[in-house]
Amino acid sequence: MIDNGSLRSAGNNLDPWFSLYAQRTAGLAASEVRALFAVASRPEVVSLAGGMPYVSALPEDLVVGAMDRVMREQGPVALQYGSGQGVPLLREQITDVMALEGISASADDVIVTTGSQHALELFAKLFLDPGDLVLAEGPSYVTALVIFKSYQADVDHVPMDEYGLIPDALREHIANARAVGRRIKFLYTIPSFHNPAGVTLTWERRLEILEICRENGILVLEDNPYGLLYFGQKPPAAMRSVDEEGVVYLGTFSKTLAPGLRVGWALAPHAIREKLILANEAAVLSPSSFTQLVVSQYLGEADWRGQIDTFRGVYRERKETMISALEEHLPELSWTNPNGGFYVWLTLPESLDSKAMLPRAVTELVAYTPGTAFYANGDGAQNIRLSFCYPTPESIRVGVRRLANVINGELDLLNTFAGTGRLRAQRVSAETFPPSDLR
Repeated sequence: MIDNGSLRSAGNNLDPWFSLYAQRTAGLAASEVRALFAVASRPEVVSLAGGMPYVSALPEDLVVGAMDRVMREQGPVALQYGSGQGVPLLREQITDVMALEGISASADDVIVTTGSQHALELFAKLFLDPGDLVLAEGPSYVTALVIFKSYQADVDHVPMDEYGLIPDALREHIANARAVGRRIKFLYTIPSFHNPAGVTLTWERRLEILEICRENGILVLEDNPYGLLYFGQKPPAAMRSVDEEGVVYLGTFSKTLAPGLRVGWALAPHAIREKLILANEAAVLSPSSFTQLVVSQYLGEADWRGQIDTFRGVYRERKETMISALEEHLPELSWTNPNGGFYVWLTLPESLDSKAMLPRAVTELVAYTPGTAFYANGDGAQNIRLSFCYPTPESIRVGVRRLANVINGELDLLNTFAGTGRLRAQRVSAETFPPSDLR
């Protein structure tokens, strides 16, 4: 029976069970990225918002052939429950994939998850208590922030520049947090082709940041979805390659194969690995045997390294198209020029607000992700994440042109009411991304 008193205490909330939810559900909210999908999926809208891989570059027969062979040769196993840690052969193959990032690992320390997003959630579940503090780059991956908030943790954003996370800033943030009694649980970082900033942490800084974390007893959570998708120079080796005990590494096949398969993994020190397996079993009992075997079949028979190289070429062309379009249509603005991954981080004039401007952009049939989505503290109004991974080069050119019309229209409107001359776009401040990284 529903308690009417509880209904009254909920005010006008239309959910009759509102008063019974756990406190942590207050942190659950639709991300600004997800909220865009319904609009961005309309065919007339050019979406520069979502980080969707261009799966059409994957030959259909490669995946269909793998599925067919799995069902013909291993059907009863593929359709059955499996291990909470994952298929042994796939875990062995994952160590071969990680070897390309400089990681030497045992398959025993690999846990297969339902995408690396699931691994991130399991890790947060194991480590975060209400009131804990997570250190993360500013900006940081939007859904990681949603997960940390859902476990009632706070995020302290550490500044970045063109070379990634700033070590001196990390030291300062650790000292400040501990001076006021905050409990730091871990550092969350995306060191290669960062989402959303597109920058890559240098090798020297990777070593320095690892040393800072070792000195302070802080675990590092290294999220690396994009590391193999470089356009020119290969990024530095993974942080996990030089620290086996202080780093938990997350990987995925979503960007180098297909996100619909939902296969990712975590590589963790022994004790953490055991708890991750238990958490995995508690959450899903076992990751999908079918999709694991399909990925394993693909890795065993297809030229997967050659396919990754194909993806690199596709994304390189799209990135170059986006940079060229920005130079043509928005020459006064500043942006990062990534050497891999999916994203360009655009900086607007100080007078504009990317979130407030989004409805007008959608009206003009272009979508982007406002920078505020990538900060837990409301920062980022002056920034936009532009994704070049999914749209065709022609669509990218159209989308950037439409975006330029929106930005210039907003500036003209402001100038009309301000009664001043045309506002010039301000370059991003040196403390965020120095000019040498721009364009």
